[in-house]
Amino acid sequence: MFNPYQVILLLLFLAAPIHCRRPHVINFRWPNLYPESFAWDPKSDHFVVGSLRHRQIISVSDAGIASSLLSDDSLPHDSFFAGISLDPRHHRLLAVVRRVSPPFSALASYDLRTSRQLFLAPLDDLLPSAVAANDVAADYSGNAYVTDSASNVIFKVTEQGEASILSTSKLFKPDAVDGSRDCGLNGVVYSTKGYLLVTQSNTGKLFKVFTDDGSARRVILNKHLRAPDGIAVRRDGVVLVVSKHKLYFIKSDDSWSQGAVFDETALEEEKHASAVAVGADSRVYVLYGNVDEGMMGKDEFSIVEVESEAEGKEENVWIFVLVGLGFAYFLFWRFQMRQLVHNMDKKHA
Repeated sequence: MFNPYQVILLLLFLAAPIHCRRPHVINFRWPNLYPESFAWDPKSDHFVVGSLRHRQIISVSDAGIASSLLSDDSLPHDSFFAGISLDPRHHRLLAVVRRVSPPFSALASYDLRTSRQLFLAPLDDLLPSAVAANDVAADYSGNAYVTDSASNVIFKVTEQGEASILSTSKLFKPDAVDGSRDCGLNGVVYSTKGYLLVTQSNTGKLFKVFTDDGSARRVILNKHLRAPDGIAVRRDGVVLVVSKHKLYFIKSDDSWSQGAVFDETALEEEKHASAVAVGADSRVYVLYGNVDEGMMGKDEFSIVEVESEAEGKEENVWIFVLVGLGFAYFLFWRFQMRQLVHNMDKKHA
């Protein structure tokens, strides 16, 4: 039979890590990096981080130890890595390559094990206007999807590196802008149900785009997203959208015809968070890349865990429920013991 004191102590012990754990903060240094995008690599237990200043991608441990993952001098001079994404099923790292002047946009694919370039798929020739490729996501078949922030287009790149236009939906044309006019479609994430979720920075909209035919629908939200940038999804289906102002926690009960922002956490605006990723144990992290500072020569950046206050309150409720159940068990045990002692006294009387 369990000792009731041990039961209560066990419940308190299990609840303490949830109640007392502090958010994880990773500070790392790399000269003039200014990262805009990052991804979590579960195999190496490291974050993979891009750069707006170099043709280089680095790896950052949970202790803040940074090391070079790959450097590609075959890319055009003055180009850089914008969005990056891992394709673990095909052991690839996908990276959006950009150059401002003269304009250049492409998708590069690298072998995760050897860092060897698998292909470089140019995107500029697919449109008559300038392309500003931004973010990338991959489906389970090896296809990659790249957003274009200038023309509000979504490209599709096959596993072999063949590029085409997936969607030029009229819904992407902004009727009113919120923030930068130049940054349209931005963050993108793939759902296993066969569609993309895409943010649009200058309107605050969220779109659902089907990968089979490129058709798009606007996701109706209960709150406006202010200058949304990167996007990620947790295993439980909660979608995370980051801006330099806030991290939004969003859920949907109808496969993203509608969505509900159930929490939003203020971020440090001066550090300019631009990306969000889900790390080990479904912990949510934002990347502070200081990209607003331009050429100031900063070499210290951070990856910071962000928790939902609303979800934290729900966890606290369960803590009290568990402790309450333990206390109720203790009272019941005491009552039973008293009855036992009372019955034994009767027998001896």
